[in-house]
This record gives sequence, structure tokens and C-alpha cells, in this order.
Amino acid sequence: MTDVQFRTPVRGGVGDSLPRPDGTLKVTGEFAYSSDLWMDGMLHGATLRSPHPRARILRVDITEALKLPGVHAVLTHEDVPGEKRYGLDRQDQPVLAIDEVRYQGEAVAIVAADHPEIARRACDRIRVDYELLEPIIDARRAALDPAYAKVHPGGNVVRHQPMRVGDVATARAEVVVTGEYEVGMQDQAFLGPESGLAVPAEDGGVDLYVATQWLHVDQEQIAPCLALPSDKVRLTLSGVGGAFGAREDLSMQIHACLLALHTGKPVRIVYGREESFFGHVHRHPALMRYEHGADRDGKLVYVKAEIILDGGAYASTTPAVTGNAASLGIGPYEVPNIALDAYGVYTNNPPCGAMRGFGAVQACFGYESQMDRLAEACGLDPVEVRIRNAISEGSPIATGQIVDMPAPLVDLLERARAFPMPSATDAGDIRNLPGGAANTTHGEGVVRGVGYGIGIKNICFSEGFDDHSTARVRLEVIGGEPAVLVHTAAAEVGQGLVMVQAQIARTELGVETVTVAPADTNVGSAGSSSASRQSYMTGGAVKVACEAVRDRVRDLAESRLGRPLGALSLVGGKVVSESQGVVATLAEILGDAVVEETREFRHRPTRAMDPVTGQGDAHVQFSFCVHRAVVDVDVELGLVKVVELAAVQDVGKILNPLALEGQIHGGSAQGLGLALMEEIQVAGGIVLNPSFTDYLIPTILDMPPMKLEILEHADPFAPYGLRGAGEPPTLSSTPAIVAAVRAASGKPLTRIPVRPEHITGS
Repeated sequence: MTDVQFRTPVRGGVGDSLPRPDGTLKVTGEFAYSSDLWMDGMLHGATLRSPHPRARILRVDITEALKLPGVHAVLTHEDVPGEKRYGLDRQDQPVLAIDEVRYQGEAVAIVAADHPEIARRACDRIRVDYELLEPIIDARRAALDPAYAKVHPGGNVVRHQPMRVGDVATARAEVVVTGEYEVGMQDQAFLGPESGLAVPAEDGGVDLYVATQWLHVDQEQIAPCLALPSDKVRLTLSGVGGAFGAREDLSMQIHACLLALHTGKPVRIVYGREESFFGHVHRHPALMRYEHGADRDGKLVYVKAEIILDGGAYASTTPAVTGNAASLGIGPYEVPNIALDAYGVYTNNPPCGAMRGFGAVQACFGYESQMDRLAEACGLDPVEVRIRNAISEGSPIATGQIVDMPAPLVDLLERARAFPMPSATDAGDIRNLPGGAANTTHGEGVVRGVGYGIGIKNICFSEGFDDHSTARVRLEVIGGEPAVLVHTAAAEVGQGLVMVQAQIARTELGVETVTVAPADTNVGSAGSSSASRQSYMTGGAVKVACEAVRDRVRDLAESRLGRPLGALSLVGGKVVSESQGVVATLAEILGDAVVEETREFRHRPTRAMDPVTGQGDAHVQFSFCVHRAVVDVDVELGLVKVVELAAVQDVGKILNPLALEGQIHGGSAQGLGLALMEEIQVAGGIVLNPSFTDYLIPTILDMPPMKLEILEHADPFAPYGLRGAGEPPTLSSTPAIVAAVRAASGKPLTRIPVRPEHITGS
């Protein structure tokens, strides 16, 4: 028997393009999202939110709200039976505001009623007396001015992470470029609003059906606030209408559970679109200062940088976002001397936390803008200056960690540059021009530009976090055929994880019939569906659980056949010995036996960065993507049309080609949005555009054709050699597009999103 035969995969396994099992249901409107949850006799919850970004609460009067017919409960912080505060990193956020509100939209009271409209009317009847306070909104002052007013008593700096390498003070450079950059507040803009259904249980606990990214960390935060043990707070994942980081934090979870336990009835909460803008965290806005020094040939000598991230009123994931911005803040480049300071701060602006790219996105815009400036100052091609400074396998990053996996940046850059250019825009069809669909131009001021961007993104959780995932795999014969059940708590948020789990089980166990059970807290934690980690971590957990099942099958086969079999595979429903060939069908070996194994998977250890120097092996894995953007810019009107995006990405191992391409397209679309249109506009702590009328996201008309080239340089430490792939395209697409607009307009463009006045102004 040949090795090729021994390793033949089953149909639908790793490497195959499979259609999404939920795809047809979603496009036809038949998919059940969490907002569709329903139970007879359920009540509807609503939340009263502060209209002020900062105010002292003097009195909350719920009398008139309780008088409204159909109202079953009106609760304030006094009704929270357990811990009054919760949080992902630190417990600093009140379940319901206690003595002060710290951002516009903070929850003050909650209501349960027979109908959603009654609940909203009851909220309108609650009287809250506020003493208005001056909002603390200047992130730079919050980071650097000890005399600035404090959002929390402990001070405004959530985390300061320095990065020190070499000696910047004595480094001498022939070419120096400096820049100040700003990144606006981006929203995850998922289409499915926050929603869930809490059902009181006979044992005094509660069952919560909810759209989330991390069932177990929700459970860990909810249970103490309800004064319940964790095993009495049971969570099941419901249909998730997008996430992108915003569902890592709690929104309505504790509120729905409180109301359900208080009334003894099921309670559903569904946010409206405007409320959703206040009900979840956003991407941290950033203020950045960079100075790059290089020799005449463009080789970097030093980098100085200051990165200030506005975390808003509560910590959320600001400590980790700050760590990412610091450790990745100079980009995928070799720099012998570094002095970087990253700050994550509290303000009375909207809370910010996880969003696709997680601190690396903001920094990428800064360092890539600087690399373009350096190329211009040295008279070099923008790709060439990146090639001369790119890290490779064996290089250290800013933390001193050695890149011990393939890092083919030079190859990625050269491949991106080698893509054929798109043809000239057909000005005869004005719809092809910037703003042409609105007949604003006939091409008089249209100029084409080309730009490049590259980013480095860490994969999985970093800095010593106990990052693990659990999988339970069950193998048995059903209807005469072997079948597999995979059970994890991993959240399917639209990335195709359900499909990947099934593909891995088919590959490892050679069985086509694979069912993935609904994700819930009846199995061990799978960690969050974030950090591009689930294929690596939960995929790894499913793989090792399947290997344990396969070992059990070998033991069973040897017992029933009465002889040793040696190395063994399960292929196409057959038990295959490497030395003896096919020995039996899997159904024959199993008979009535049920083989079930549960395993945890952990990646290699990491450690926290040194709080003074930033040194340390903080990350598990690095992933890279390069974009080339081609744009047409009407320099007279300030309008931009992205003509084409081309991307080259190394993913280690392609698990599902079709799903992977979708991830790169989707990440690129969010990068385009940040570059050109997406921003939550905040003035004095007040959100000015909490709607999809005024907060603009790319549509199919804004997304250009994309060219992709996907490389597979296996990471020796990862399952199947894979690299997390969902986030890197979000990093590099933004600076590539802005660089192309700069090339066309000749303007410096130091702030994103780029607005028309940035292009047309002096």
C-alpha cells in the first residue's frame, strides 16, 4: 500500500472548498438570528440610557414607570443582587450606573413589559436628576497630563507600554521623516443588533440564548452579578449577525437575566440600530507621532513613536489593544534602535475595545504612511524601501522575539507589485468615475494613483494569557454508517468555523457524516472568536480530540482482531493499517460501541512584555498580508473610487479556499471603509451619527474587483501549519488605499477616514 493511498483524505476534508451550511438560509432570510428568538409568555426588555457623557446621578424615580399597565419590572443598580460591576480585563463597568454616568448611552435602568413599545414608554417615564459635569475627552491630555481631571479615581492611563531597543539617543541617520497621524473611531457595523433571550430555570438559575463571541467569559462575568454559581448560568449560542470584536464585551446579557429572574418569566431584549451604536464598544481612535531615521539607501536606523489610544469610559480590552499597538507599532521591519510609547487611556468618549485588527490596524496606518514618506525622501520606489527593511525568518521584532516561522515578506511584496495593472477607466461610462453614478463628474479632474501597504498581525492571545480550547468528539454507528458529533463552545460568528470543525473531523476520522453540535457552556471553553484564533485553537482541539478517538478505535480494533495493527488511519469509513492495509470497515470495528473523547488544546507559551522595555516573547504566531490599491481620484471634488485591490497573503495552510477568499475580501472591505468613509463622529463626548444613514459602510458598489494570491508557508508550530487569516487584510488595505489617494492628489493625508476636504483643501 502506498503512502499516498494511506493518506487519501475523505471528501469534504481539509483543503476542500465547501459551501457554507448556513449560507443559503442567510441569503434567503430563513436563518434564525438571536433577534428571532421567541417563547410563549415572554416579556420584552428595554434600557434607559444616559443622554450625557458625564454627570452625577442625584436621583432615579421609577414610580411613574411602574404605574404603566403591562410593566412587570423596573430595575436600577440597587436591584443587582451580586457584584455591581463587570469587565473583560478589569471589573470597572457598572451593570447599571450607580452614582455617575461616564459616557453618553450608559445604562441607568432596565424595564420588562408585555410589549416592546410598552417597555420603551416605561423608560420614558423614568425620571433621572443629573448634575452635569465637564466631560473628559482629550485623549492626549488623559495620557500625558497628570493634572487633567480623572474619569476614574485611579487615573486615566489604563496601560502605558514602552518599547526600548538599542539607543535612539545616539543613533545617527542621514534621512529623517516625521509625521503625526490620526485614526477616527470605526464601528464594527454588524447588521444583527445585540439581542438574546433569558429564561428562568426551575433550579433558580437561568438559561441565556445569545449572540456572543465567547460564551464562557460571558458566563464568568454574568454569574457573580446575579449572585449565582457559574453552573446555574447556562449559555447557548444563537444565530450571530456579525461580530468583528464588538460582541466580546457584554451588552444586554446581564440585563436580560436580571429581568428574567426578577419576573420569573422569559425576557427578550433586542436593540434597535441607534441603541446598538451605544450598546457596544468600537475601534479605538488613535493619535500617533512617528519619527523614522534611515541612511541614504533607505535602511532604517531608528524609530521614535508615540501612540495614544482612546479607550473611552471603561477598560474593556484596552490593555491588550495597547500591548498589540506597542509590540507591532513599527511594523514588519528590522529596526536596531526603537523608542516607542503606547498609551491606552480612559475618557468620557464612547467605550472602545476589540475590533478586527485589535491595535495593529491603527499602528499600521502610522508606520506605513511613514515608509511612504521615507521612500520619497530617499528617492526610492515604495515597494523597494519596504523590501530593504522587511523582516524575515530569524529576524527579531520590536519585543526582541525571534520570528521562528516563515516570514516571506519580500516575496509577498514582489508578487503584489507584479500584478498586472487594471486598464484605464472608461470615461465614456461616467458610472466608472468617482461620483459618476450621481453625475457629479465627466472625468475632468480625475487622476489615477497606486499605493501599497503591508502589515504584521499577531495570531491567538498573547502575553501569557491561558489561551486554550476544548473539543468533545463522539464516534458511533448510526443507521449502519459511522457518524461523528463534534461539540465545542466556539462561536460561529460568520467566519465559517462550523464548516472548518467538520472538515477537520472528516480528515482525521475518515467519516463523511459529521454533525457540529450547537455551541454552549455544557462543554469546556473554546475561548473567543477573535484574534484570528479559532481555526488554530478550536481546530487544534478538534484535531487532538479526533486523534484520541482514533487511538481508542485502534485499541478496539486490536482487541477484536486479536493482533497489533501498528500505525493506523481511518479513511473512507475503513480502518487502515500502514503495514497491513485495510483491516475492516469502521462500522464493523465499532459495532454498538460509542467512542467519545474530550481534549484541551493549548498553543506554545507566551509571556508578558517587560513593563519598562517591552521585551519578551509575547506572541504565538505572526501573519502577513500585502495590498496594492489602484484608485481614481477627482482632485477637484475630493471624490475617490477604488478601481482595484490586489492582495497577497501567506496563510500557512488553506483549510477551505472559498471561505478563505471570503475572509480576505471581507477584511479588505472593512479596511476600505476605515480609509474612506467609516467614522463615528464624536463632539464633546456626544455621538453625532448613530445610524446607518450617517455612519457609512462600503456597499457592493464601493468594493472593487479583487485579485488574490494566497501562499502556503507552513508554520511548524500550528495545526496543519495554518496561520490565522481573518485580520491581516484589514491592516494593509487601509494604508494601501490612502497611499494611492496621496499619489493621485499630492496631499499628505494624515488622518483617516480621508474626507473630500482633505483632498481639495490647501
